[in-house]
Amino acid sequence: MKNQLWALFLLFSLSGCACAPEEIAQFAFGSMESLLGDGFMPSEELRALGKFQSTSVNLSNSSQNGEEESIIFLRLENGDPKIMAEQREQLARNCAELYLRDFEKAADYKKITIQFVQTDPYNPENVSLEEYTFDTQDF
Repeated sequence: MKNQLWALFLLFSLSGCACAPEEIAQFAFGSMESLLGDGFMPSEELRALGKFQSTSVNLSNSSQNGEEESIIFLRLENGDPKIMAEQREQLARNCAELYLRDFEKAADYKKITIQFVQTDPYNPENVSLEEYTFDTQDF
């Protein structure tokens, strides 16, 4: 109920706004980063490493068998095929290092998983996923 009221408030407050969509997105991302920590959203520098079309981040904290597990999932989609064809593990390591350098709350997480996702432009249901997981203490 609380989330619905928040969404309704946001919808009404933005419906009469003459702001540019970029300004609204920038405000939303700025609010998200202030909540989750500076550097939560992947930087343009990171996107440029593989010329990725889109990026997303998922933070996971769970407890299994009394052991705390915390993982950052960094999803990098549709990178340049020429860049992706060479040394993917090294590219994944460079992306992890860059993300962990920028994210102020990275020390709160034990692992980072880099997910390379390639989608067939002619058949969006045809998807390739490759993952690399690293310990954050290694960076």
